[in-house]
Amino acid sequence: MESLGTATTQLGFDLFKELEKKDDGNIFFSPVGISAAIGMILLGTRGATASELQKVLYSERDTEKSRIKAEEKEIEKTEEIHHQFQRFLTEISKLPNDYEVNIANRLFGEKTYLFLQKYIDYVEKYYHASLEPVDFINAADESRKKINSWVESQINEKIKDLFPEGSLSSNTKLVLINTVYFKGQWDMEFNKEHTKKEEFWLNKSTSKPVQMMAQCSNFPFLLLEDMQAKIVGIPYKNSDLSMFVLLPNDIDGLEKIIDKLSPEKLVEWTSPGHMEERKVDLRFPRFHVEESYDLQPVLVDLGMRDVFSERADYSGMSARSGLHAQKFLHRSFLVVTEEGAEAAAATGVGFTVSSTPGCELVLCNHPFLFFIRHSESNSILFFGKFSSP
Repeated sequence: MESLGTATTQLGFDLFKELEKKDDGNIFFSPVGISAAIGMILLGTRGATASELQKVLYSERDTEKSRIKAEEKEIEKTEEIHHQFQRFLTEISKLPNDYEVNIANRLFGEKTYLFLQKYIDYVEKYYHASLEPVDFINAADESRKKINSWVESQINEKIKDLFPEGSLSSNTKLVLINTVYFKGQWDMEFNKEHTKKEEFWLNKSTSKPVQMMAQCSNFPFLLLEDMQAKIVGIPYKNSDLSMFVLLPNDIDGLEKIIDKLSPEKLVEWTSPGHMEERKVDLRFPRFHVEESYDLQPVLVDLGMRDVFSERADYSGMSARSGLHAQKFLHRSFLVVTEEGAEAAAATGVGFTVSSTPGCELVLCNHPFLFFIRHSESNSILFFGKFSSP
């Protein structure tokens, strides 16, 4: 069974590749948040719809192997992924006070629609999510505002209007929400006095000014000679979480790296056995990204077709037929400063009918990839590409 960490890395990478085809600017999202939303849907699906979701969540590479005792293995794997989410959410809630980490899930269901009690119990057990009855039939817009307000309250009001006006209607039966909020302090803060205005190069001919932070300290480091790149790990307090930065040597080298990159390589390179503590002269921009996605077309491209169609099998969620996912919205937010980083993401699914001597210089003044990972579970909370201030 693949671990939750492997599953979130794989899904995050697959999503990143699809988003990159559609957007050459900054990219930022929460793989663990989107995985949790898919997991909550998976609990309520059966048959071909469930198989489709499992393939997206686990990204089966070896189809021959996966056919052997397919049904037994699917049940076993599905139960295991839900158990892993349950453990992960419990672990995250126990992090020390140096962090603000809040992963919250909630279902908002039409009060006249009959959802199976078993589904409600399982979502509560594995995803710590309760079902709140709302009146979509007579008060769709008031229900939308109530849902948006709940999202804001979970993520320090960093994301407003997850569901825009008109996005929910009297036909809406269920809205499933996942939010991820993180605020952490660096293990070694950057001294504000060392922050200076520098140019960030979007490409070889265009630059924008940024506030570039600087410090020379020991960091986990790996030189990727064959990729013409380097990776540095920037730990948060107690190293419970870390931000990893993959920086190409060349200003325009990121696309070539992305073409050669795989989730397996990413996991291998950033494992403790591969990276070594080195004195690094780290120059890292203060930056802010905020992104908004309708992930339905992206997830359809990844293989989630039944889920959004009227042939979807949600018989594990309700005995009534005709339920199908209508929207899969995701909003995310990140601020990186000398003290640390603050990040938030929300997913909503609606259902309807120059260097100091002796230091390795890591000068992040051109496009790079980064991700924030929980050390214990290896789960990726946030994944992104920063290419334009």
